[in-house]
Amino acid sequence: MDYKQRTRIARIVVDDKVPMDSEIIILGMVRTVRKSKGVAFVQVNDGSCMESLQGVIAEPEKFPVLENILTGASVRMVGKLVPSEGQGQKYEVAVSQLDLIGEADATYPLQKKRHSFEFLREIAHLRARTNTFGAVSRMRSKISYAIHKYYQERGFYYVHTPVISTSDAEGAGDMFRVSTLDLANLPQKDGQIDFSQDFFGREAFLTVSGQLEAELVAMALGDVYTFGPTFRAENSNTSRHASEFWMIEPEMAWAELDDNMDLAEDFLKNLFTFALEECADDMEFFNKWVDKQVIETLQGVVAAKFERVTYTEAIKVLESSKEKFEYPVKWGIDLQTEHERYLTEKAFKKPVIVYDYPEEIKAFYMRVNDDGKTVRGMDVLVPRVGEIIGGSQREERLDVLVDRMKKMGVTDFETYSWYLDIRRYGTVPHSGFGLGFDRVIMYMTGMANIRDVQTFPRVPGWAKF
Repeated sequence: MDYKQRTRIARIVVDDKVPMDSEIIILGMVRTVRKSKGVAFVQVNDGSCMESLQGVIAEPEKFPVLENILTGASVRMVGKLVPSEGQGQKYEVAVSQLDLIGEADATYPLQKKRHSFEFLREIAHLRARTNTFGAVSRMRSKISYAIHKYYQERGFYYVHTPVISTSDAEGAGDMFRVSTLDLANLPQKDGQIDFSQDFFGREAFLTVSGQLEAELVAMALGDVYTFGPTFRAENSNTSRHASEFWMIEPEMAWAELDDNMDLAEDFLKNLFTFALEECADDMEFFNKWVDKQVIETLQGVVAAKFERVTYTEAIKVLESSKEKFEYPVKWGIDLQTEHERYLTEKAFKKPVIVYDYPEEIKAFYMRVNDDGKTVRGMDVLVPRVGEIIGGSQREERLDVLVDRMKKMGVTDFETYSWYLDIRRYGTVPHSGFGLGFDRVIMYMTGMANIRDVQTFPRVPGWAKF
């Protein structure tokens, strides 16, 4: 049996590239089987698009295999592409041959009915077969391609930063330890665990960011980007937090904060335009069934010129508003989602880039401004969510960086010696930012929970599949 001669359903119903009366082979999973007097209907989906293709069997008594074909089974359907006589579909297949490839019995959990997202998380190994999660999976694939396309076309080099790290890029802890030590018999030295006997000869962790390593490579190649998995051991059981997620992190040598803001705005607009144009079929589904404003939201971001305000200006706007915020507003606070949404949805009614934050609330690597109180950090805020991108101009001056590290309690200079070296040897201004891939997929699809845009989510208390 030659499986390579298949025709993908998307080529028929989305691309409209298959001539009528063509002899075709469809390989896929059965969504429904309906039998009536003198005719049977087998609806098949192959994952290439949202729509399924219906096979019409004119003389079902000649197809005894139908007795064993239930929802969830995989089949090979051969026949002629013809105009559909039913409503809601343009084409169907006049079936001449039907082969059962893999049986599914009546216990198959995805029968033809609405299932809650909570239930589907329990069967994440099957949920990609549903309309919603099939669409999410296709979006993840296509947007991944769009990210690489964007940076490659602009001369950025893709760098693979380590998944195993010995430093905390954020300086905030909450890291997963990587160790081969016997937990039942830990080696001790001076009353402490002796990590010199561990696999790497020192403490090691799963990375929280590829930024620091990307900075090193940017000093050699100019413009680079990372796109890979990152990890947080935070016990944050919310709809927006996951313990494992993917990050896009561009780093640009010879770039200051304005260049960074320009790139962030252009990048977001490019991604959203790609989603609207290249993922139109799936976007229409999300707009109809998940979030009826999602297309309009993305279009609004694409059309807007992002407002740019300093943190100090943003605080003044918030203080002069008549909103009753849950978190009181004053200079020096870290902006909360309610503040960010007010700025984007009410104050400016478009995306906002807030920059020049107080140094106390930002990471040690951000460049200190001349006022000595603020740093060249930036957050890109979008309506309905708030922060979607965080970044900064990096501190390129060795003495200032060392002072900042001490002030922020990062005193392990041996661990960060390589990071300091790029300030010793030919330092240059450089900037970059991070965009959480899973969160941007949430924004594009309207999905409310990060667990529902990841194929197999990893969150506190849950690492199944």
